[in-house]
Amino acid sequence: MHILNFEAFLLAITLLTITPGIDTVLVIKNTSRSGGRDGVVTSLGICLGLFVHATFSAVGISAILLQSAELFSIMKWIGAGYLIWLGIGALKTAFIGNAGLTVNDSVVRALSVRRSLKEGFLSNVLNPKTAVFYLAFLPQFIDPLHSPFLQAMAMAGIHFVIAMIWQCGLAGAVSSAKRFFANPHALKWMEGITGSVLILLGARLLLDEQNLDRNE
Repeated sequence: MHILNFEAFLLAITLLTITPGIDTVLVIKNTSRSGGRDGVVTSLGICLGLFVHATFSAVGISAILLQSAELFSIMKWIGAGYLIWLGIGALKTAFIGNAGLTVNDSVVRALSVRRSLKEGFLSNVLNPKTAVFYLAFLPQFIDPLHSPFLQAMAMAGIHFVIAMIWQCGLAGAVSSAKRFFANPHALKWMEGITGSVLILLGARLLLDEQNLDRNE
């Protein structure tokens, strides 16, 4: 498994997974309505959607690599800048407030295991933020000397495991989880920490890319 800056990838993907978002809300809502089993199945659907984003990201990366190494470097610069932008947005949320963890009740109708799986999968696959994030995030850790597809699948697999552990934990303790995520102060702290780490990570990746260009 050839993943560049593996430790940085693991830290970033873990922080982003545990940061409250629509996936977290969907798992909590389906669990509270239909029980822990539906929460786990919802999480499975969400995590399966990660492989769809990873596939499209790998196809795009492969196409860019076929064009030129310079384009790939530009893509990595844009991706690192995107991470910094996400971090700034998280810090704004932490200081200004309005975490905005809401989801349309009409979308969340946990009537069966099959429905929960479908809801989780479509919620993730149709989320443009996840698609953009994967396209910007994965190239930072792709080794162009090895298969982008296999590396993207490996990273999606790691994300799958981390997200399943986190979301299934929420499903198992949904009553306390709901109280935690309803606390605006807790949300601000999580947003602040995540935003700071994302900015530092994006800056580090930019510096690494600059040093690589100089060495070449």
